[in-house]
Amino acid sequence: MIDRIVHFLRSERFRVFASESWKVCWPMTLIMMFMSVVGLSDIYVAGWFGKETQAAYGLAFQLFFIFGIIGQAISVGLVAVASRQFSAGKERELRESIDSGLVIAIATGLTLGVLGLLCSGWLVYSLNVPASLKGQAHAIVSIYCVGMPFSYILINTNAVLRACQRITISLWTMFVVCVLNVILNFALGLHTPLGYRGIAVATLISTGIGCVINYAAVRRFVAGKVLFSRRAAGRIFAIGWPSGLLQVFFQFGAMVLFIILGSLPEKSVETLAAFTNGLRIESMIFLPVFAFNMANAVVVGNLLGKKEKHQAFLGGIVTALMGVVVAVAMTLIVIANARLFAGFLSRNETVIRTTMTYLYISMLFEPVMAWSVILGGGLNGAGDTKSVMLAMACSTWLVRVPLAYLLGVHYSLGAAAVWWSMNVSILVQSLLITRRYFSRRWIDEADEGKIDRGSGGILEGG
Repeated sequence: MIDRIVHFLRSERFRVFASESWKVCWPMTLIMMFMSVVGLSDIYVAGWFGKETQAAYGLAFQLFFIFGIIGQAISVGLVAVASRQFSAGKERELRESIDSGLVIAIATGLTLGVLGLLCSGWLVYSLNVPASLKGQAHAIVSIYCVGMPFSYILINTNAVLRACQRITISLWTMFVVCVLNVILNFALGLHTPLGYRGIAVATLISTGIGCVINYAAVRRFVAGKVLFSRRAAGRIFAIGWPSGLLQVFFQFGAMVLFIILGSLPEKSVETLAAFTNGLRIESMIFLPVFAFNMANAVVVGNLLGKKEKHQAFLGGIVTALMGVVVAVAMTLIVIANARLFAGFLSRNETVIRTTMTYLYISMLFEPVMAWSVILGGGLNGAGDTKSVMLAMACSTWLVRVPLAYLLGVHYSLGAAAVWWSMNVSILVQSLLITRRYFSRRWIDEADEGKIDRGSGGILEGG
């Protein structure tokens, strides 16, 4: 197997695959870089209000992400179904899938937005984190919940556009969202009575404008009466629910890490602020990696739609290797400029030093993380979301969380021990996903419709 892979990497076919994958990857990489810039500007503006606000923002963002899990799950199912139907030329089925996915996204976004407004206060105040963070975190997450429907529409219209090879429209939309969000962060956060709440209002406004632009673009090529189909909705659900459950496992795992770090006996607020800042800096690598993850879903899904199974397997590997190269390059940049980045986001010396420690530890396993996340995108594109879910759930809840508590709290080894536990879980996750991908069983299962029948029954060939 290794010899065949090395021979392939040296072949002309590899260069062709790399070129085709890059057509999808480079716009997604830029989109994720835009999101990284927005995140960094959020943290920078929050830093003007102090370490408590930075830590509160990190907590609020984790809660907002939890409420957004179903939207991400819908987008995974929508891409897996629509990309195959698009490449197979099934126009009627494609319209039904797109319309059904967007109807579900809008209805779910509205429901969860209202639920978030009603429950976010109780959730924030029930968490075992420093009391000084709770009021600000509640205010921020409440504003985010108002924008939940906009977020759901934006996520899923972006999914439609990349599945149907119109990703440059998403690129321009997200560029507008990024520029507007950054400008409003500074304008509303630092120059209006909104104060730190301006960070969330900036996201609300820019996301709303972005979803309007994207929705108009989708309706231009999916014109006419909305074709909602229970069958199409079932297809999307069958593939998407494991991805949603994966996000539940992962995001609640992240919340538990926040609680563990908040329970440390010394400098817990500074540690939480450093963790928030470190995650935002790390997002400069993770978000491009996630771009390759989503691009790989399209690459594999399109090739499977054309019944090119072996090419789908090789295309997923090529996309993963390209993403690892990008991750390695960016990792070296972050390591070389760790103090510069940490100092940009905070003026507290303890927070800066703790952020640097986080970066030095976490950067060691960024290429490993990139490999597993991007291969997982290929599995998602084939509809094999269950195996990705199981790998992530096992690595998070059987390795990361218990090891973090054991080392960080029980043995009082501090924040660094928690971050090393994250690295160990990334290694386990990578081994599990790599084993599944190279087994190739997911190719035959996707071709025979076994994946969907096992989840409630659909996608039988298309």
